[in-house]
Formats: sequence, structure tokens, C-alpha cells
Amino acid sequence: SVLSRYENQITILSDYLEEFPETDEPVWILGRQHHLNTDKSKLLLDISARLWFTYRRKFSPIGGTGPSSDAGWGCMLRCGQMMLAQALICRHLGRDWQWEKHKKQPEEYHRILRCFLDRKDCCYSIHQMAQMGVGEGKSIGEWFGPNTVAQVLKKLALFDEWNSLAVYVSMDNTVVIEDIKKMCWSLPQSSGAAHSSAHVHRSALGWNKNAAGFCAGWKPLLLIIPLRLGINHINPVYIDAFKECFKMPQSLGALGGKPNNAYYFIGFLGNELIYLDPHTTQSFVDWEENGTVDDESFHCQQAPHRMKIMNLDPSVALGFFCKEECDFDNWCSLVQKEILKQQSLRMFELVQKHPPHWPPFIPPTKPEVTTTGA
Repeated sequence: SVLSRYENQITILSDYLEEFPETDEPVWILGRQHHLNTDKSKLLLDISARLWFTYRRKFSPIGGTGPSSDAGWGCMLRCGQMMLAQALICRHLGRDWQWEKHKKQPEEYHRILRCFLDRKDCCYSIHQMAQMGVGEGKSIGEWFGPNTVAQVLKKLALFDEWNSLAVYVSMDNTVVIEDIKKMCWSLPQSSGAAHSSAHVHRSALGWNKNAAGFCAGWKPLLLIIPLRLGINHINPVYIDAFKECFKMPQSLGALGGKPNNAYYFIGFLGNELIYLDPHTTQSFVDWEENGTVDDESFHCQQAPHRMKIMNLDPSVALGFFCKEECDFDNWCSLVQKEILKQQSLRMFELVQKHPPHWPPFIPPTKPEVTTTGA
């Protein structure tokens, strides 16, 4: 009965969204600065261009016999989809790509959107994410936390050859530069030589051949950093560093919210976070025969929500996208300069070498898939 109540719930956004206030303070959205008094329309266009994934109903049952709606439990999975979709947009269309209603969009855009439709054969669908979550100890229909969603995306990305992302999820609040470079320069699976780092003989074009003759380049990086920024409430000492992350050109925002209520945070204004809210139940949308998707319901066309940063649950996950190695090197410099500079309590650590007391780092590879018992 709870699920059916959620399935019938359609939230009218305009009823409870307040407009942005009149202010001279800049608004930061995923590495871009906007000024409300001069380019408010550009700000709203920038926000509406983000892919917006919400609860859906009437899709094919998950696993054949499971739920046909994710209302009430899938909000963090939807936020994970939004963060990943932003990475794919940056990868194929660029950060400055804009969406306009009824405007013809490039094929890559529709192909990105098809990755997330609520079908069992779409690589980042709610079906795939929920079923991959079982391996992380989550039953289908159970609520996920930010770290679980990050682990699920990391596993699903191994099966996605078109986007070919390297997904790195940090451990123990520590980002290891050596491990990321090893992963992003590693070659496609084949012989043992193919697993070796291709960091050695790079040409000016950013590709090289190792002894086995394989060509390799930098695999675009999706970097997710799960964090605990306090015990029951966010510790104020982290606020400036947290906000600084949204200013970085590599920013994919943050996953988080309140207990059992997940939001996708895309920026901030003053001490308020700006977020996209997945808690709206819409009907399942499939692709058309020509491969395009009726995409209006995948873009939030209202002013977005805001919440005071001190109301944020301390469990969050930051996201960053580095298309080229120089983007990652630049991110490392920004972290050193803006995050780690005079912090008495650091939000996370950035280290050059793999910690000797950790297990050896082995770049993840696609597991052999068997149909036994499927």
C-alpha cells in the first residue's frame, strides 16, 4: 500500500519551489559561475541542461518478478544516474552543451539517454543498478547510501564499452594518484602485458604502444570520493572545502541529502546548496523506433531546490570527471591549493604513492559472465 501510494504521487514542482533571491553573490553550478543580476536565464538554462532522473512507474518488473516502480526506495540510485550522466555529457558533448526543448539533439545525446532508460537491457538502468546492488549486500527495493551507489557504478562501467570510463572510488578518504594513473593508462584486457601500465612511451598525441603492440590512451576518469563529514551533522570546518569542490571545472557535484532522502547537489549560492530532486514519480519512457527519446521529462525546467548546507547529512560522495590526464593533473593542483592548504581537519587526503599497508592495487576488469543459475 505504501508503494502504491508512492506510485500515484505526482509532485507539482512549481507549488513549492521558490525563486532565486535578489543577490550579488555568485551562483556556482558544476564548475561554472553565474550572476543572478545579469544572467539568470543562462543559469536556469545551465540547470535544465542536466539530465534529471526521478522515480518512475510502470516499467518492466525488476528481475522479472520484482517491483515495477522505484518510488520510495530508488532516490539514491537516481542521483547516481544523474552524476554519471553528467560525466557522459562532459565526455561526448562538453560541459558547455545546452539543452533546449524541441530542439534537435546530436545522436550522442540520445545514446547517453538510452543508457539510463528503465529497461533491463540498458547498461545503467534502475534494473541493472538494483541487481548489481545485490552483490553489495542490498536487496532489491532497499535504500542505498552514497558509497554503495558508487560501487555499483564502478562495476557497471566495466560492461560499458562505448563510454569506456575508468571509475575510481576512493577508500578511507584517500585518493591515490599512482593508482588512478595506473588505471587510466592500463590497456584493454588480453594478455598479461595488456594489463601493464601504458604510462611509459607516450607520444605528444597522448597514445602509445607497449611491448605487446597495443595502443592505449588515457581512459576518461570518473572519480567518486565517499566521505563522512561529521557524526550526526556536518562539521562546519568542512563547509568551505565542500563548497570549493563545486567551483572546480571537473566538478560532477555530490550525492547526499538527508536520512533516506537522496538529492543530487549541483552547486551552491552562499550557504545554500542547489540540488536536483528525484522525488517525483513519472511514467516509464521508452525510446522511439528511430532511437530517439521523448526527453522532456528528463530535464527539470523549474528553478531548482535549495537547502541550507548545515542541514546536509554528513554522509556524501563527491564526483569529478577528468577527460584527459591534464584535467586530472589540474584537479590535483586545485585540491592541493584549495582543499588541503590550511585545513586543520582535511576533508580527504591526496597522496602520490599507494600506501604500503594497503593491499596491492589491481585495476578492475570485466568479470567473466556465466549464465549458470541466471
